[in-house]
Amino acid sequence: MPLSIATWNINSVRLRIGLVEQFLKLHSPDILCLQETKCPNDQFPSKPLKALGYEHIVMHGQKGYHGVATISRLPLTELVERRDYCGVGDARHVSVVFRHGGKSIRLHNFYVPAGGDEPDRTINPKFGHKLDFIEEMKLLHADGDAGISSILVGDLNIAPLEHDVWSHKQLLKIVSHTPVEVEGLTEVMTKGAWVDLMRRKIPADQKLYTWWSYRAQDWAKADRGRRLDHIWSSADLDPHLSEITVLREARGWERPSDHVPVMATFDL
Repeated sequence: MPLSIATWNINSVRLRIGLVEQFLKLHSPDILCLQETKCPNDQFPSKPLKALGYEHIVMHGQKGYHGVATISRLPLTELVERRDYCGVGDARHVSVVFRHGGKSIRLHNFYVPAGGDEPDRTINPKFGHKLDFIEEMKLLHADGDAGISSILVGDLNIAPLEHDVWSHKQLLKIVSHTPVEVEGLTEVMTKGAWVDLMRRKIPADQKLYTWWSYRAQDWAKADRGRRLDHIWSSADLDPHLSEITVLREARGWERPSDHVPVMATFDL
């Protein structure tokens, strides 16, 4: 049975709920993980999503900042976790467990701190916070729950590979592609035995972006993108991956997010 999971930094779910509805109607993923929802749980716009058949919604939100939400057509179990990374009270993680194709799967939904503009923690506390967050993520293992497979998605705010950015050389000193961030995220993946599913389908020597800055007058023509959004899994799910879709055209929708949806489809 096919299983489709999408991730999207929506940059305010209330402002862009119409785009979420548009995406769900066009692509109908089984589960959609949203980041940067920017609203408390009691103000999350659940009604239009439930009207489309997404009756199972787990949120971890806060007023005006951060926030993640996982919306699903599939039933979710009671095994919900909301981890407070770095102990500062930010709503940046939620995980759920669901069953599909005879498997139990834990789905992690992350919004990693952006890290500010200056890649130096001695003068930029936001960058230090990002590095500390990544350090704590190294404790998360894909096989951490016995008998449960794992998928990790979200805006990880790091483009780790050379062709995950429009210019490797020019972005080496730019937050999201600095060597210390890349090394940290690579360790999260290797220590946790995670598989980078996007690069399983799209070779590492090909350009791959999920984010284009609002600052560009013509984002499509300039095409100065970065791959900040990721989909990983435990090794047992890797052979079941059938497709990765990066919905580039969503960047050109009316009043868009600066990120676009990414979707993985599995045959389970």
